[in-house]
Amino acid sequence: MIGINIISVIILLGVLIFVHELGHFLVAKWFGVGVLKFSLGFGPRLIGRKIGETEYLISVIPLGGYVKLLGESESDDLSPEDERRSFQRQRVFKRMGIVVAGPVFNFLFAMVAFTFIYTVGVPAHTSRIGTVLENSPASAAGIRPGDVVAAIDGRGISKWSELANTIYESSGRELALTVDRDGVLVNVTVVPEKSKGRNIFGEELESYKIGVSVSDETVIERANPFRAFAMGMNQTWWFTKLTVLSIVKIIQRVISPKTLGGPIMIAQMSGQYAKQGLIPFLFFMAILSINLGVLNLLPIPVLDGGHLLFYGIEALTGREVNLKWREMAQQLGFFILILLMIFVFYNDIVRIIGE
Repeated sequence: MIGINIISVIILLGVLIFVHELGHFLVAKWFGVGVLKFSLGFGPRLIGRKIGETEYLISVIPLGGYVKLLGESESDDLSPEDERRSFQRQRVFKRMGIVVAGPVFNFLFAMVAFTFIYTVGVPAHTSRIGTVLENSPASAAGIRPGDVVAAIDGRGISKWSELANTIYESSGRELALTVDRDGVLVNVTVVPEKSKGRNIFGEELESYKIGVSVSDETVIERANPFRAFAMGMNQTWWFTKLTVLSIVKIIQRVISPKTLGGPIMIAQMSGQYAKQGLIPFLFFMAILSINLGVLNLLPIPVLDGGHLLFYGIEALTGREVNLKWREMAQQLGFFILILLMIFVFYNDIVRIIGE
C-alpha cells in the first residue's frame, strides 16, 4: 500500500510539475529568452545533463520545480549579446506571458486529460430506480424499485443525471414519467416535493426530490473526439470555478481549513486512484493540475500570481515596482507558504492519527 502511494505520487507530481515548468520553458524559448536551468524538484541535484545552454535537472526535493532564465536576477553580469536575450530586458507583456504560461499549461493538461477520458469512456449510472422511500412522491405515484425511467414529459432519457437534473429544475411542477417495468411501459405522474439538503460546501439549500435513489447499474459512455474535447473544456472550466469558489469559502470560513491536505494526503489519494485504474488516476491528476494552476495564480509573492501582480502594476504605471518592495513582499510570501506547508502537514498527521 505504501509502495503504491509513493510510486503514484512521484508520477503524479512529476508529470504536473513537468507540465507547469514546460509552459514557462517553451514560451521563454519562443520569446527568445535564454533558459539556464530546467529542474524538477528543488535543492541538490540527483541527476542532470546540459544540452546547449540549458541544464536539465532532477533535484532532491520533489515538491515543485523551477526554470532559471537568463538575466532573471538584476544582479546578473551579462554581455551585451546576452542582455538582449535576458528576461529582465523583455517588454513587460512578454515577461507576463512567460510567467502565466505555467498555470495555463496546467489547465491545458487537464483539458487534454479530460478529452482522453471521455473518448475512452466513463461509467454513467442508468435511469434505473434503486430504492423508493415510503410516503414519498415516487411511492404515491406507484414507482417501484427496478423501474427504468424511459422518458420525462415525452423526452427520452437513459441516464440518472438526466432524471436528477430534471427533477431538481422542476420547481415542483408535475412531471409525466414513462417507466419501463419488466418490458412494459407504464405512464405515471409525480410531483416533486421541496426538501432541504446541503451542497458540496456543507451549505444548506432547498431542492426538489421525489424520494428515489440510484441503482448500481452503469453503462460506459463514450464520446467522439470533438464532443469529448468540448466536454473536456467544460469540465476544466467547471473544476476551475469550483477551486476558486472553494478558496473563497475557506476565507469566509464556510469550509473549515482543516479540510486542506498536503503531500501526505495527495499520496494517499493518488494511491487509491491508481489502484482503481488508469482512467480514475488520470481524472484525479487532471483535477490536481487545475488546483495547481489556480493556486499558482493567487497574488502571493513568490508564486506566479505574485509576479504577475508586480508586472501588472508595471504595465499600468510604466515603472517597475521598487526592488526593495519586491524583495520584502517575496520574503513575506515565502513565509506565508512555509506556514501553509506546516499547516497542511499538521492536518495530514492529525488525519492519519484519527484514522
